[in-house]
Amino acid sequence: MRQPPSGWVTLPDLAERLEVPVTKVHQMIRDGALIAVRREGVLCVPAELVAGRNALKHLPGVLTLLRDAGYTDEEALRWLYTPDDTLPGTPAVALCGDGATEVKRRAQALGL
Repeated sequence: MRQPPSGWVTLPDLAERLEVPVTKVHQMIRDGALIAVRREGVLCVPAELVAGRNALKHLPGVLTLLRDAGYTDEEALRWLYTPDDTLPGTPAVALCGDGATEVKRRAQALGL
């Protein structure tokens, strides 16, 4: 069973949080540094994928690996939020701590 994100942040709210113009947030999404999906017609980013004033350090690399493995953004989010007993919760949660390297390794293995 997939675990949903703890919350969603709209792009204007994220821009304010990051102290950048909303166009910069759109650029981060285009560049693969962030992932956003539509929720009730509004583009949103999962709250835990942004730490303080930055996207999680390892998130862009994991997103690149998942996209290289053929994952769509929806599939990548599903993978990031699927509970894994060998990680502290989900890959998304593990990215916030010491499990980031393991999450990257597993994402890389998907493309093999």
